Amino acid sequence: MSNEKKQLQLYLHLPFCQRKCNYCDFLSAPADESTKSNYILALQQEIRQKSAAYEAYSVPSIFIGGGTPSVYEGAVIARLLDVVADAFFLERDAEITIECNPGTLNQKKAAHYRQAGINRISLGLQSTQDCALRLLGRIHTFADFLRSYDAARKAGFDNLNVDLMSGLPGQQLIDWQDTLKKTVALRPEHISAYSLMIEEGTPFYERYASDEQRRAAGEEPLFLPSEDIEQQMYRYTGAYLAAHGYHRYEISNYAKPGYACFHNVGYWKRRNYLGLGLGSASLIENERFHNTAILTDYLKGRFEKEDSQKLSSKEQMEEFLFLGLRMTDGISIKEFYDQFRFPIDAFYAPVITALCRQGLLSREAGRLSLTEAGISLSNYVLAQFLLPDEA
Repeated sequence: MSNEKKQLQLYLHLPFCQRKCNYCDFLSAPADESTKSNYILALQQEIRQKSAAYEAYSVPSIFIGGGTPSVYEGAVIARLLDVVADAFFLERDAEITIECNPGTLNQKKAAHYRQAGINRISLGLQSTQDCALRLLGRIHTFADFLRSYDAARKAGFDNLNVDLMSGLPGQQLIDWQDTLKKTVALRPEHISAYSLMIEEGTPFYERYASDEQRRAAGEEPLFLPSEDIEQQMYRYTGAYLAAHGYHRYEISNYAKPGYACFHNVGYWKRRNYLGLGLGSASLIENERFHNTAILTDYLKGRFEKEDSQKLSSKEQMEEFLFLGLRMTDGISIKEFYDQFRFPIDAFYAPVITALCRQGLLSREAGRLSLTEAGISLSNYVLAQFLLPDEA
């Protein structure tokens, strides 16, 4: 039956955490128990209310993100998933992921999650050095992470992701090598390796914004790693993980064979997804919209679409390229034509030719993909595919 339906990925946002990290600009914050309980009731109400519009869809993946979803007990998450299962048509082999913060996941909670149907856990380690974790404002130590990781394995989880972060203030190549080595030794199925982004409105922005500007200007930063050290970390990551059986399938994501995250690939391939919860974003049949980001309004049952935008053909083409090119296998030239009824060269021949000559883009076997050099300059490369307004 499911192959007769269009697919719809679900994202459930649980915005609460024990403490907000110093680099985090996500829609998240600590909250009291009453607020957290009322939020779950509101989220269940939204799920039931909105599901009627999506009876023609089946759900191949659910991602429970935050915040820190694992601040909730297993029974709460289990009831939430029961509501989802009653409201939507879940595919039998649906990928169901929950983000967990080390130190908030124990064996009892992990076992409850597994019994509830969750089959993938993403653990936010970031670093194996406790001093770096304290600097980031994380609530856990490396020992806490190891206990949470072991709890997940003992609960029967055979699909684990570990989030890591490079480019931290004061971080040297040897520190990053230690983090990668100790993480790989645990043999997770998936590793996400991101560079620190200094986001406006965070404590890190107040401390390091001028340092980031110095680095962008080619000057030696005072606290952040130099551009040369960052490049060394970047190159080491790809080589080390490849040598240990992790295939890079997206700019920042590596997986053992068969363990690429289906849900996240859906974002880059522009599959339909529905965001449920505070501030969550959606893409449905080329319409983008999001929920209110005001907690008091959400708790009162305000679930209407905000900033709804029906994407033009130009915007769809741009997204197809600068999202799809994040994948290491790139985009299909034929798929571009099938979707837009125009050959890709009608719009992008000069850009493609120039980037190929610069060694940043590869055109082979009917596909366009970033080269290794192109991945390291991905922001520049992807920006070249923004069309002028008259296109």
